Formats: sequence, C-alpha cells, structure tokens
Amino acid sequence: MLTFTEAQLMGWITPVLWPFLRVLGLFTTAPLFSTRAIPIRARIGLAFLIALCAQPTLQGQPMVALDSIAMLGTLVQQVGIGMAIGFTVRLVFTAVELAGELVGLQMGLNFASFFNPMSNAQTSAVSSFLGNIATLLFIAINGHLTIVMAVMKSFDAFPIGGSFMQAMGRMRIHELGTELFASALWIALPMIGLLLFTNLVLGVISRVAPQMNIYAIGFPVTLVAGLVGITLTLPMMEQPLLMLMEQMMARM
Repeated sequence: MLTFTEAQLMGWITPVLWPFLRVLGLFTTAPLFSTRAIPIRARIGLAFLIALCAQPTLQGQPMVALDSIAMLGTLVQQVGIGMAIGFTVRLVFTAVELAGELVGLQMGLNFASFFNPMSNAQTSAVSSFLGNIATLLFIAINGHLTIVMAVMKSFDAFPIGGSFMQAMGRMRIHELGTELFASALWIALPMIGLLLFTNLVLGVISRVAPQMNIYAIGFPVTLVAGLVGITLTLPMMEQPLLMLMEQMMARM
C-alpha cells in the first residue's frame, strides 16, 4: 500500500497551486481570456495546464505551508498579481475603445450604441469596431502568449510569499490612468483633426449660403468623412497598440 507524508504532499501541491492561482487571476481580468465565450471550466483547466507545464522554469520558489497563516496572504498575493497583470492588459484595449468613443462623438455615431454581452456594458458602434480590430491585432502579434509568458516571468519580480501591497506599489498601476487618456487621444487625434476641419468647412458653408439646410447635409458629410478617415488610419493602428503593449510589459 502506498503511503504519503504531509511533507511529500506539500512538495507536490504547492509548486503547482500558486502559479495556478496567479494564472487563474489573469484569466479573470485579461481580455480575450475573460470573455463569456470561454467557459469557466475551460479557463480553470487551461490555468492548471499552464501552471503544470511551467514547473521546470519555476524552480527555487519559496515553500508556503497550506496550514499556516501566511497561506492566506500568499493566496491573496497570487490572485491579486494575476488580476493586476490582466487589468493592465485590459487598459490597453480600453484606450482603443476610448479613442473609438471620441471618434464616434465627432462623427455623430455615438447614438448607435448597443449592449455588448462580452463586456456587459453599453458601447458605441465605432468603439466596438476599434475594439474588435485591436483584439485581432492582439492575436496576430501573439499577445495572448505574451501575457502568459509575462505571468511566468512575474515570479522573478514578485516571488511567492512577498507583500501584495509592495508588489502593487512596484507595478504602479495607478499611473496608467494618465497613459490611458493620453494614448486614447493620440490614437483618435488624426480623426478628431479631420472631423474638426470638416465641421469648420460646414460652418463656413452655412455662413456663405444661409439658404442651404446645413443640418440636412452636415450629418452625411461628417459620417462619410469619418468613415474615410477610419479607413485611412486603420492600417496605422498597429504601432500605438504595440507601444502600449511594450509599456505594459515594462511594468511586469
């Protein structure tokens, strides 16, 4: 009959448990992994598989007994760090979606909003379109593999058993708010400039030819100008997305 000691069980369970919790925290907040299209059971199974496959690269991590008080702090630390990494990646997509909101406001398409079941929020058509494009670019540049690698590399910067608040202080996530609005404005700036010029031209036309119903032609003109601007600027979206991803990786 096979028998196991408590030390042997701890030596088998704890090396897999803490990476599993950190990856599971990532899947809770990270884009693409946290969508409703991926079942919860699939996320749990994938997180366990990643934690199991990453064992050769996680040698030398501190051991934390499951029956000690430090276990609760370690559990919060692992889940919190994983969720913080996923939240940081999510901010990249939020910047693109915020740029879409700004562009849609200038185009007059913000009234075309609908409920997005993936994000459980009301989004405009332009914001949803740019968000989907950002998701496709994220997959094309292997961003989903990059964030999984970032979680594994985070064990070097934030080892098991450290302070959760100290880890959050080193990541400085609170500073990402400024970068979020700056990046969104940078992405939307060409479109905002184009639509502002279009509105100025329409304003001049309304003064030169008052008999023209500017409200009847203003919306179609701004809509066509906005669609043309999106078509021209869409191929250049890869560069700001890569820059935001690099900033995110630098914080890991």
